[in-house]
Amino acid sequence: MKDHSHIEEIGQVLDGTQTGRDDFVSDSWRRCVEVYGMDPTRREPAHVVTEAELRDHRKQAEWMIAAARSGLQSLFRQVSGQDYVLLLADAKGVCVDFFGDDNFLDDLRSAGLYLGYNWSEDLAGTCGVGACIVTQQPVTIHQDDHFGNAHTALSCTAAPIFDSLGQMAAVLDISLLRSPTPKTSQKLAMSLVTNSARRVEMANLMAESRQDWVLRLSASPEFLDVDPEAAVRLDGSGRVIGHTNAARQLFPDGDPIIGRGIDEVLGITVDDLPDLMRNRPTEDRVVEMLDGGALFGHAIAPRNPRRTYGGVRRGGVLAGLSDGDPVMTRMLSQAEKLAKTSIPLLIHGETGTGKTKLARTIHMTGRAGGFVSIDCAGATATALEEAFSHVFGPTTLLLRHIEYLEEATSALLSGFLDQRPDVRTLSTSTVSPKDLALPQSLFHRLHGYTLSLPPLRQRQDLGWLIDRLLRRRAPDDFRLSPSARADLMGRTWAGNLRELEHALDVAVALCEGQVIDLPDLPRAADAPGETGESLEQILDACGWNMARAARRLGVNRSTVLRRMRREGLQAPN
Repeated sequence: MKDHSHIEEIGQVLDGTQTGRDDFVSDSWRRCVEVYGMDPTRREPAHVVTEAELRDHRKQAEWMIAAARSGLQSLFRQVSGQDYVLLLADAKGVCVDFFGDDNFLDDLRSAGLYLGYNWSEDLAGTCGVGACIVTQQPVTIHQDDHFGNAHTALSCTAAPIFDSLGQMAAVLDISLLRSPTPKTSQKLAMSLVTNSARRVEMANLMAESRQDWVLRLSASPEFLDVDPEAAVRLDGSGRVIGHTNAARQLFPDGDPIIGRGIDEVLGITVDDLPDLMRNRPTEDRVVEMLDGGALFGHAIAPRNPRRTYGGVRRGGVLAGLSDGDPVMTRMLSQAEKLAKTSIPLLIHGETGTGKTKLARTIHMTGRAGGFVSIDCAGATATALEEAFSHVFGPTTLLLRHIEYLEEATSALLSGFLDQRPDVRTLSTSTVSPKDLALPQSLFHRLHGYTLSLPPLRQRQDLGWLIDRLLRRRAPDDFRLSPSARADLMGRTWAGNLRELEHALDVAVALCEGQVIDLPDLPRAADAPGETGESLEQILDACGWNMARAARRLGVNRSTVLRRMRREGLQAPN
């Protein structure tokens, strides 16, 4: 009888009748039927990804799992006696971390409240994780708010977690297999999950910000130093290069806030930040807002000030992708100027050099609101049309591996771009533009300018990259021994950033203490001296350090000196 009433109410909503449901629930029901073609009379089982797919999802979300895990453990301790289960899902809806009572594992698996289950709306129907992904707001989907009859016993309260660039990265969900009937019974769950999501964002921002100023803000002086409400990460000129989601409220116009000056909304500049450090009484750290209000501020100075390598490091989020490497600095300066235009960009570089990350950062710096990503490797016409259906208004369309786009789908992509002048394309490729086998008409639609990422072996900020990636993978007190650092600095990194990340993952896993040494490092995956670079290029990348260049080439130092004399090379002054 209850199932029948639920199905009948869904029919009323489809007919336009107001039934008293929250608007976001009614909207989701309509999408389930009209967009996803779901049938409310069918009891669909929970959807689970394969073990291989789960490993991939967890790998992509490892930074977020690391930032969230301590907070989730604390949250679970608070609610463990109330039969709640905690799920951390990635932005695609797949559960990548889980806390629940082992005594109820069979029930939790049966309900889909476990690792590897996919709660995206297009698969699971109206649910907490799916509705949170769509609305990007905290939601409670309580009992028969769920679309599918298989889930109407559940109560799910979820809150979004955003990365420091303002992109939704995850969903934190707190669920009950059985709960009291009134939806208001989940008010405590909503408070717990939103506060925990905010703290995860804060932990992630702080982990990224050791070389930049951080300004933490609170409406109350009592919580400023221990549990602030919002935070921004600032470059040396006072521009925002990272933020928690709550900081969006400082800029109420709704535009992206990355790259904007903090003095646009607060009555301070970067020069005033030392006055807001912890050595002053909390109640004296008042920050006036330009709209007449006031907040309390806690400024945290850079722990490891950025070094430069002869180039001038510009501000902005794009500048955070390098630490002064001359080639990267020039390219990122160009990218920052081009990001605010609608010019189609082709991002070229070897595998693992960070092409997709650069594209996403360009999108966040630009003006487009929507973001849709397509992997062109084997993409069918059906897959392209499905991706196009998610494009609404000004949108960035990321075309990954554009070199693999098939001829049959090229015409479809060209036609779509002809019809949608508000779509800006960013394409990535390991093939240089002159070697791309694309129809001329499509090539010129996609190629307005090329941004080339240098391979890791040519970058002069390799040491900074190693330290940055290590901090993301290990506690603060982990460090590299001098011999381990020298070994990593001397490798040629054929797999670029991806290979470096894997090497550090292995080292952290194998290290017995807090100092990573040579035995903890995996063997280099590539042979030395086979990269094709000239001796001068290798010396440039090594800062003209003869010993480091010798390790990279797999020869002794005297051989490097002989080759330098033979080629007439001299170290720059």
